Amino acid sequence: MGRRARGTTIVAASCLAVAGLLSGCGQSGHAVAGELDVRTLDVGGNSVDRFQYDTSSGGHGDVLEGIRMSAAVAPSMKIDPSLNVGRGSFVHTKISDLVKYDGLPDVAKPILEKRGFIVDYATSGSDRPDPKGSNQADPNSNSVTMVLMRFPSNDAAKLAAREMEDADFAVALQQNQKVTLPEYPDALAHYRPGVNNIGVRMARKDFVLSIFAGRPSADQRDLQSLVKKTLDAEVPAIDAFQETPADKLDTLKPDPDGMLARVLVDKRDASRAPDPDNFVAWDANWILDTSPDQATRKALLDKTGTDAFGYVDSNEIYRARDAAAGQDLISGLITILGSDFATDSAPDKVPGTKCGHWTDSKADDAYRCYVGYRRYVGVVYAADLAGAQRKATAQYALLANSM
Repeated sequence: MGRRARGTTIVAASCLAVAGLLSGCGQSGHAVAGELDVRTLDVGGNSVDRFQYDTSSGGHGDVLEGIRMSAAVAPSMKIDPSLNVGRGSFVHTKISDLVKYDGLPDVAKPILEKRGFIVDYATSGSDRPDPKGSNQADPNSNSVTMVLMRFPSNDAAKLAAREMEDADFAVALQQNQKVTLPEYPDALAHYRPGVNNIGVRMARKDFVLSIFAGRPSADQRDLQSLVKKTLDAEVPAIDAFQETPADKLDTLKPDPDGMLARVLVDKRDASRAPDPDNFVAWDANWILDTSPDQATRKALLDKTGTDAFGYVDSNEIYRARDAAAGQDLISGLITILGSDFATDSAPDKVPGTKCGHWTDSKADDAYRCYVGYRRYVGVVYAADLAGAQRKATAQYALLANSM
């Protein structure tokens, strides 16, 4: 599986520098009793006034629905606590990408096209990290990959599930054996004796769930047990999710809660298109799907009531229960990074901020600062401490001005 990549902004913005004013682009705001007056901060020319991204999907409602679908897929640790290693996630609207990256067979392509495939959310978890330098699960691991595919209707989903299963089964007609799951009569499954994995397709509402589960040994009962656990966790998640009607996808908003507008960026572009790698607001499930230690991360999210996460280009934002929980979240996130992450001084005059760096990295994001303001925690990255501190100061001002 894959994990998100950092990117760069693409549209320039500018501000007018006026003699005698503070050094900020749109340095708005007002002092609140008991809080720092952010108008006194040197924000280094960054735009820190209250901002809003366009409410239109820009024709990318399918992508936004795929992002929403992270809430409809159970993190692997909910399947079994031993499946604690999140292996990443994908959102795809192109059938070619779905087949290339998400593990569906080539024979699925014409079926997906015929039945009106819209978007998928795919994620994977294991009880072991991937071998070094590989994006494939350890062959001796217990692992589950789930691909949740959206279709225009229940009927289209049912037809797609049956047709994909039949086509995949026919690839090795003489070797494959059908597998029944009494608790889930709609689940269409098969495996090949002597091979240590099993495949399942099941229609549910407007979705088709594809499961690929592997065990260290080719024991059919073990494989069936893992699939049942997967469905026990995943079916309630699908049922609880409120999908957007297919003809209403373009009513979805890229930044429905204003999370992304609170993230510091180099250059603003109000009309940015949603992008799962660079401009996205996720459900908290996504944090677990990409975590190498889901249990530790989930304990921190539960403790702090963190319910949302987003990022724009290289910077991030979390939403916790309240200000105290936000500070606990900062401390917990730093602790999770371990001994290779060294703490540094925070910028002067900026409360609730902690900075540090990776001791073995010279990357352009080796340094970071965590900036807490009320229930929000922003994370900014830079190549050096001075750069991270400058961004942290601006991030604090933006968070304050966004309230």
